Amino acid sequence: HVYTAVGSQQTQTCLYSSGSPADAGEPPKVKLLLDGALVDSTTKNWINVVNPANQRVLSRLPLTTPVEFNAAVASAKAAFPKWRDTPLPARSRVMFKLQELIRAHTEELAHSITQEQGKTLADARGDVFRGLEVVEAACGIAPFMAGEAMENVATGIDCISIRQPLGVVAGICPFNFPAMVPLWMFPMALAAGNTFILKPSEKDPGAALMLAELALQAGLPKGVLNVVHGTHDVVNHILDHPDIKAISFVGSNTAGRYIYKRASEQGKRCQSNLGAKNHAVIMPDADVDSTVKALAGAAFGAAGQRCMAISTAVFVGGMDRWREPLMQAAKGLKMNAGWEKDTDIGPLISPEAKARCEGLIQSGVDQGAQLLLDGRGVSVPGYETGNFVGPTLLAGVQPGMRCYDEEIFGPVLCCMEADDLEHAVAIVNGNEHGNGCAIFTNSGAAARQFQNQVEVGMVGINVPIPVPLPFFSFTGWRGSFQGDLHMYGRAGVQFYTQLKTVTSKWAPASVPVPGSSQRLPGLDRVGA
Repeated sequence: HVYTAVGSQQTQTCLYSSGSPADAGEPPKVKLLLDGALVDSTTKNWINVVNPANQRVLSRLPLTTPVEFNAAVASAKAAFPKWRDTPLPARSRVMFKLQELIRAHTEELAHSITQEQGKTLADARGDVFRGLEVVEAACGIAPFMAGEAMENVATGIDCISIRQPLGVVAGICPFNFPAMVPLWMFPMALAAGNTFILKPSEKDPGAALMLAELALQAGLPKGVLNVVHGTHDVVNHILDHPDIKAISFVGSNTAGRYIYKRASEQGKRCQSNLGAKNHAVIMPDADVDSTVKALAGAAFGAAGQRCMAISTAVFVGGMDRWREPLMQAAKGLKMNAGWEKDTDIGPLISPEAKARCEGLIQSGVDQGAQLLLDGRGVSVPGYETGNFVGPTLLAGVQPGMRCYDEEIFGPVLCCMEADDLEHAVAIVNGNEHGNGCAIFTNSGAAARQFQNQVEVGMVGINVPIPVPLPFFSFTGWRGSFQGDLHMYGRAGVQFYTQLKTVTSKWAPASVPVPGSSQRLPGLDRVGA
């Protein structure tokens, strides 16, 4: 009921509002979610949401006004006391219903993602599913919410700690995972008893708004979740508003460092997931076929627009035996619009992203790298205006080259060589980022040495993209993260809650005596 046929313009009636009859060919306008209702913005400032495969304008996104933003925060603040006091099992039941609804609407969500973000339908379904796993974890949040207790810390005195929600919290989302990243944020925050302000990426807001609507259908009370749209002005409103207590962010280095600094200066909690330069170390004993397939998928899948993409391969002992199989695997990948059959790689998100990616490829050539496979200048039949860059291999890459030092966020694999494992680890640790890495080997000793010595937060052993499942946390290190509590898992719950310690003493005389006029508690509605 949400979309017409794949490849056509979105026509969801509740999330988008059409223009007047005089505007009959105008794209629909994206709505806000304020105080439990999907409403039209009163702003005079709009930006286009564009399909990156064909430049078609899908919808018009409002730049939320200050009045609308303040209304969203006021709604969340007003809803907080009742939602905080809602029993934890009742909040969990909303999450159970939400995961049921997400499963039922996976295809609609995936179509939205493919239209707005560009990734393949298969990848878009994975985007939804990885977010769904966090919703499932939020259903079982109770053990992470438990406090501690100790009796008789002093004579007749007991002490307990309880974990309570913060209040109004907010999430600022990137374009590359329009469903997964919002689901990293608001389900855990809401299940813990907070209320939430969600700002999706202005480039692909559809999936996040659909998820918010599904949350309402799941029984979320009005005001508990609000959705605002915009760019830097709305981000600054989030950072500066005194009623917002904590902020979650996923995105680029520049934006993330700015957000963390400004939020911290305002006294807010902030978890800021930044850029990455993820290395795969390939040992001489690694299986060629499976390793090459893993590298091609991790480097070029999703057009390289993943913060956990493998963007650098370090070949221990040299690259010679890997060169030809890797080139053949890359050449075999099919570029097309994400909804077309058998597509492996869709477009980059924008013409600007394409130009930046191609510029960094050229910088590598200019600084001495060998261009084994050039993905620039590709033209996809039927989608000639799309933001396509093909799989690209750069060999002989060294630290200090821009193509290595900067996150490309495109389908480009920088290839390096190392003399031994110690040299490879030194390369990984010498990069400022510490998000993810992987080693491919048949040696348990080499794998153990690598996982122990590498200064990276998420490590894969024969696993190219080691994103943790949500009963763990997403643990980027060093230049890839600012904050002290990571997203989802136990750390995510700790981020959205605070400890309160209660020390109590009761005089013995206050114990009721049987037979007195005082009625013993608990005799009525036993177990209620």
